[in-house]
Amino acid sequence: MKLKNLKAKNILILGFGREGKDTFDFLMRLFPKAKIGIADKMSKSEFQQKFPDIFKNKGLNIHLGDGYLESSAGYDIIVKTPGISLALLKPYLAKKTQVASQTELFLENCPGRVVGVTGTKGKSTTSALIQAILKTGGKNTKLIGNIGIAPLSYLAKAKKSDIFVFEMSCHQLAELRTSPFAAVLLNIYLEHLDYYKNFSDYARAKANITKWQSEKDYLVFDPKNKPAKNISQKSRARKIEIDPETVQKTIDPKDIPLKGNFNMINVAAAIEIGKIFRIPQAKIAKAIKNFKPLEHRLEKIGTYKGITFYDDALSTIEQSTIAAIDALGNDVETLLLGGFDRGLTFKNLAKKILESPNIKNLILFPTTGEKIWEEIKNQISDDRVLPWEFFVDNMADAVKLSYEHTGKGKICLMSCASTSFSIFKDYREKGEQFKEYIEQFKK
Repeated sequence: MKLKNLKAKNILILGFGREGKDTFDFLMRLFPKAKIGIADKMSKSEFQQKFPDIFKNKGLNIHLGDGYLESSAGYDIIVKTPGISLALLKPYLAKKTQVASQTELFLENCPGRVVGVTGTKGKSTTSALIQAILKTGGKNTKLIGNIGIAPLSYLAKAKKSDIFVFEMSCHQLAELRTSPFAAVLLNIYLEHLDYYKNFSDYARAKANITKWQSEKDYLVFDPKNKPAKNISQKSRARKIEIDPETVQKTIDPKDIPLKGNFNMINVAAAIEIGKIFRIPQAKIAKAIKNFKPLEHRLEKIGTYKGITFYDDALSTIEQSTIAAIDALGNDVETLLLGGFDRGLTFKNLAKKILESPNIKNLILFPTTGEKIWEEIKNQISDDRVLPWEFFVDNMADAVKLSYEHTGKGKICLMSCASTSFSIFKDYREKGEQFKEYIEQFKK
């Protein structure tokens, strides 16, 4: 949707978190006399506490509380947040109401080039690597989306020479009708079944990163990930397969500050984007060598009382936990697992744990901690001793047990294979609490 089509329209911003607030500020600057409404499920008191200045805008319609979706029918255009599904919204829409998103507005109106990055896992690290490579290569580049600043913040001043590296979630991609100049599709695993009806719906959302590309665009994808490969076969873009061997041809693996084979996929994808923008190999290698790994993604916290702690709080599926165990090797002795139950299975994770005799302690959060433990017991054979299990409902107890039961020279890994929402606000809170108690109990 072009920005000119918003002029003289009644516009509703649906969902008022970080992205919704950014959309509001952008539209108010662009169309100061526009009729703009806000709708969110927050209560009035909560909204006033978070956004006290918003109520100062005269003539602004604010719809709050449980019935916030009902306000949708009174507007010409709705700019919705990614967290609200179109299926949830449809029953409340008037026939002529158009639905847009901040992602769509940015892509259709940005004069610069956009590198979109998606995948069930690895998109943040890959996005940050790409931005580091482009910046080292002298490009004017910005990191936006899930990992960076909301995109509309940059649109007013965007130039043709700008390159925007856009980390794109499945929710941002779900109803998209425009694709970026260069798309990176890392992988697709079973995820977000609390939002999508099935895996096919989830994969279809991811596919929008390349669905609308032309023959002049690029798609970088992992051919070993079957869903990603299937999507690539329908793409019109110029296709570039991710090959981990590219990494060794570009940089000495010893100089890469990232652990695990899965991270070599991320590095290889970033290298291919560097090549598309003609960044010299030496500068690509320099950017990778100087890259600072992101927090809560197999992040080494330090060694205390002889125990080395790793924070992999962003691990929300069993594949990422298995990859973390593989990356750290046989020294992993204690695992922190479990979280919110979204109906995923843990058969492969249970098998991995039972095949890893050095894993001796499992510290299990509700509610999937119990589910993981039951799966392990179901798979146990006579020749394998079960690891010790400890059920906890807070991080303090989890870290205390880690110190008490992990041997010197061994690793304690928090990689929960589940989202954090059972007892934590999000993965950041979980990771920060992990670090806090490691520091507190090391004395």
